[in-house]
Amino acid sequence: MHIVEFFGRIFISLLFIIEGIRKFFDPDMSMIYMTDHHVPEILFYPSIAFEIIFPLLLIAGYKTKAVASLLALFVFTVTLIFHVHHMMSDTMQLLAVLKNISIIGGLLIIIANKPQILSFDYYIENKKK
Repeated sequence: MHIVEFFGRIFISLLFIIEGIRKFFDPDMSMIYMTDHHVPEILFYPSIAFEIIFPLLLIAGYKTKAVASLLALFVFTVTLIFHVHHMMSDTMQLLAVLKNISIIGGLLIIIANKPQILSFDYYIENKKK
């Protein structure tokens, strides 16, 4: 079952990685969206770095609980800023909120579980023993 947990980390991370790459290659659309929601453009490139680096750490299983916690906080923050205020009038925004809640749920499951054999955390933990 360790391989299932590994694929779970990959699948949940792909969303962030693909979105980070999409933003990198089409910055104008994302910056306009950020500006429309009063988010400073200075946060654009750090958010791209976050959306690529942290999911790669999650896939590797390095500092998994901390990384999953930060990703969950990121998703929660993004949901509040960009989606919640439109969700009652826009079905797509409601779906975005529900998708993000599901992502947070998956990250919470990762946080709640011990590191599995296909992660750096597992090897670091067992090396100490």
